Amino acid sequence: MASVRIAPVIIGLSLVLILVVVAAAGIGPYAIPLQEVVSAMSARITGGVGDERVAIVLFDVRLPRIVAGICVGAALSAAGATYQNLFRNPLVSPDILGVSAGAGLGAVIGILFSLPVMMIQLLGFVTGSVTVILVAGLAWSLRGQGGILVLVLAGIVVGAIASAAIALIKIIADPYAQLPVITYWLLGSLASVRPEDISVVAPTVAIGLIPLFLFRWRIGVLSCGDDDARVLGVNVRQTRQIVIAAATLITASVVAISGVIGWVGLMVPHIARLLVGPRFDRLLPTSMLIGASFMVAVDTLARTMARIEIPIGILTAIVGGSLFVWLMTRRVAQAWRRTWAPVWRLRGSVSAMTARNW
Repeated sequence: MASVRIAPVIIGLSLVLILVVVAAAGIGPYAIPLQEVVSAMSARITGGVGDERVAIVLFDVRLPRIVAGICVGAALSAAGATYQNLFRNPLVSPDILGVSAGAGLGAVIGILFSLPVMMIQLLGFVTGSVTVILVAGLAWSLRGQGGILVLVLAGIVVGAIASAAIALIKIIADPYAQLPVITYWLLGSLASVRPEDISVVAPTVAIGLIPLFLFRWRIGVLSCGDDDARVLGVNVRQTRQIVIAAATLITASVVAISGVIGWVGLMVPHIARLLVGPRFDRLLPTSMLIGASFMVAVDTLARTMARIEIPIGILTAIVGGSLFVWLMTRRVAQAWRRTWAPVWRLRGSVSAMTARNW
């Protein structure tokens, strides 16, 4: 795996993302042929005049969802790869510090009080950030009691409290007007994304990704352990704080517009490792490209496969669960072959020797 060249992989995944975006722009109840998609985009870039209906569907409805899908998929995948590398645990996901539950709590409160969509998203971002501050404060107050383990446990505890608060709000919410909206939002969807949301989320995600790229070598060294990282000159505490803050920022920002979408940050980094190996400087861009393509494809499937739109979280759970079953069976099969292959070779050798003696 170390001999894999990263440039062809990045170029190939970029081409896949472009193809998925073009296909998603044309697929839907109002189908748009490829040449009309290209001509509408060319007219928008050059200032020309195109079909007004195609322009409305393309630029007011589909492209905001596509850009949102790219931001959400890339952000969750980058955060997942970062957390897994930082905590040296392949089962860690972006909601390990309670970010998703905290952002969900804020959005649910906004829905309960019938706030505007923009305020709901802003409240989700604020509560997601506050959740991480609480987790960090709790872990800092218990410093010396286990380090990373205390941080993870604090995230689980705070996330559980936020989930309990969400359940309480669902009980007291209006079962006809508010409860369906809350339930649908918690399942994850890009149906309500507007261009104004993209103008806020995209810069926030870009700001959060900058430290991850600047610190990519240090994050890779941290996967070897704190002692080895210190020997190599890495300020472990400072690096971990900056990286956790950046990963939390991008997670909270995208959860605020998409709802709680599981499995992406857990599943995509594993797929990326199969392509480029565990090196974080390769894993980060690969995970982002795979996550962006995956989210755009799943969102397109969610809005076209049935008469009503299916929440994205349902589809990502189905795909993610199926993938993990495949990974588990693949590893079990490899372990079985490593265990029993020598036995079968010995049995074959014994049979050959017996045949020669006879």
